[in-house]
Amino acid sequence: MANANAYVSFRLNVNATLPPSVLPPPFPKRLSALFEIQTGLKPPVAFAAKASKKGSSILCPSSSVQKRRAKNVVNAADKVEYDRMEEPQERFLYSFSPLSLLLLSSLPGAGAVRSLFAPFVELVKSWNLPDWLVHWGHPGNMAVVLFAMGGYGTYLGFRIRTSEDVEEKAKAKDLHPKLMGGMFFFFAFGATGGITSLLTSDRPIFESPHAITGLIGLTLLTIQTILPSLFEGNPGLRNVHGILGSGIMALFLVHATLGLQLGLSF
Repeated sequence: MANANAYVSFRLNVNATLPPSVLPPPFPKRLSALFEIQTGLKPPVAFAAKASKKGSSILCPSSSVQKRRAKNVVNAADKVEYDRMEEPQERFLYSFSPLSLLLLSSLPGAGAVRSLFAPFVELVKSWNLPDWLVHWGHPGNMAVVLFAMGGYGTYLGFRIRTSEDVEEKAKAKDLHPKLMGGMFFFFAFGATGGITSLLTSDRPIFESPHAITGLIGLTLLTIQTILPSLFEGNPGLRNVHGILGSGIMALFLVHATLGLQLGLSF
């Protein structure tokens, strides 16, 4: 230990007495000189720059290390891309039945309908009606027509077939076609109100299930109104009329549910 301390103090004294030109170079420069003496080559630029900057041991990665690092970078990039592709993405399924597409293909384009209703829509907007009235006016009116006229008209239709009271049956035969005809008229007229309500809210008019079921229901109601005129020549059509009428009412109940869902969506 004493010898080591004496060597250190002797070296410090020698360095202090020698001029700067005679002092040995710092460690990084000696390391570069040693590399040049042993290999006969000049050290790499990056090696010399880093050695002179840090003054500590410098690592010069070999080509195999560089290739391994590059491979790790590529593998990491591939993993990120794979994880991104595996992330769940939200998809919307608007229809799974071709019936809607076939029906829409026979209708005028939404652009033509918008152009036709544009003047009336602008007129409704100029009235500055309450938003709740524009939004829920059509559903409220159609609900009254469905349950009051359609519901009671359907009941009278069953009474025509099941009642044994001649007077009651006669009244039912008189009132049933009037109520169901009125329901058909107000549904057809109310469809224009529904389109107007959607256009004033800048919503699509033919893409919703509510619109599709409404168009199917109006088509079936048209057939239903024609059947009574054929009863005399074919009495069996009375059964078809009763079954079809029940199916139409069930369809309009679904139509009303879809309409409520549509109204709550915006």
